[in-house]
Amino acid sequence: MQILKSTKNNLKKILPLYFLLGIVLTFTSCNEKVGEPIRPSISNPNATKILPLGASRVEGARPSYESYRYELWKLLVDGKKSADFIGTITDEASYPVYQNLSFDNNHEGRGGFTSGQILSALSFGLDEVIAAQGTPEIVLLSSPGGNDGLQNLSYDDAVRNINEIIDLLQAKNPNITIIIEQMAPPSTNSTNVLKNYLAQMNAEVVKIATAQTTSTSKVITVDMNTGFTDALLADQVHYNEAGAKFIAKRYYAVIKDLVKQAP
Repeated sequence: MQILKSTKNNLKKILPLYFLLGIVLTFTSCNEKVGEPIRPSISNPNATKILPLGASRVEGARPSYESYRYELWKLLVDGKKSADFIGTITDEASYPVYQNLSFDNNHEGRGGFTSGQILSALSFGLDEVIAAQGTPEIVLLSSPGGNDGLQNLSYDDAVRNINEIIDLLQAKNPNITIIIEQMAPPSTNSTNVLKNYLAQMNAEVVKIATAQTTSTSKVITVDMNTGFTDALLADQVHYNEAGAKFIAKRYYAVIKDLVKQAP
């Protein structure tokens, strides 16, 4: 069962897109509505609160490229899961209704944001999310340090920022589960410098997950890298529809048993 989002959140604007070296850094298809979608009049307090967190791969920019969120939401609907995507942002894209439900499009993905910018935005915005929508129980931390690598920023700073993001989330909810990506690669014609940076980060997040897991809060890695090919990209770094489905399936496999069943 999907959760109604407040009118206030639906009016919020996404931040502008950023560009680097001619590659769009931000990490909307026509709405095919059939009849009126079901929009429950009250929130379900028992739904599992899921915070999609990251940059343009979370945000998406339909029809140019896709976020995984819509495909993951459909898998949750099919699995009869009671899930509520939360965040201060709703994207401007239109999405087809599915199973007579409207897409739950709240998120915390900001195109072009580095790990430091994500940390700063979360520091200011997390209390707002909690007050308006509830405390996140599951966080999907996408492409950690991806834009840092694209902008050739400090690797050590990115690692520090990722750890601080996790610290912040755990401080707000000591029982939170954080899913952190071993991120999908950029296109094969990307620079070796970028490829090496991202490969190093994918190894690092395994160490981060081990170090940051507590007795009540699990930090879990999900491998988005293995099996991901250029055929799943819309451009150098962003997902096409097939890529979004690839990422969504891997997220779903990890969280399906963590999300409550719909009544």
